[in-house]
Amino acid sequence: MNKCFATHDTFVIEKTYNAPPERAFTAWADPAAKAKWFPKADEFDFRVGGREYNQGGPKGGPVFTFDACYQEIVPDQRIVYSYTMDHDETRISVSVTTVEFKHAEAGTQLIYTEQGVFLDGHDTAAQREHGTKIMLDKLGEYLQKESTDNR
Repeated sequence: MNKCFATHDTFVIEKTYNAPPERAFTAWADPAAKAKWFPKADEFDFRVGGREYNQGGPKGGPVFTFDACYQEIVPDQRIVYSYTMDHDETRISVSVTTVEFKHAEAGTQLIYTEQGVFLDGHDTAAQREHGTKIMLDKLGEYLQKESTDNR
């Protein structure tokens, strides 16, 4: 018999981007922009109550499903969403995420806070934080490229 257990954890990642908060926010809100640094959504409805959904993974490997619902959106300032993550047919986590966009001397201070429940040892906060840091680095690369291209 498999043991069922839930591990609750929170992590916070702060990044500074050389782009104004409006551009950083748009990189999350616009589906074409977001697809350049985050897996392309199969469904993208950026509004309170709207859904963002994607499935994918390495060729021949496991399929990961990200299924989010936007809970609060304050343009250019904050996004709050809840999401589930599945690995094939197994639910591995349920999270609430807050992304804050604050003016900083260099452009934007982004504060990413995830409060998660990680299920039955299939995922951990440390693994999720590691993957999220990679994702936010990709966002930074995208914002830098957009800044260079718009000069």
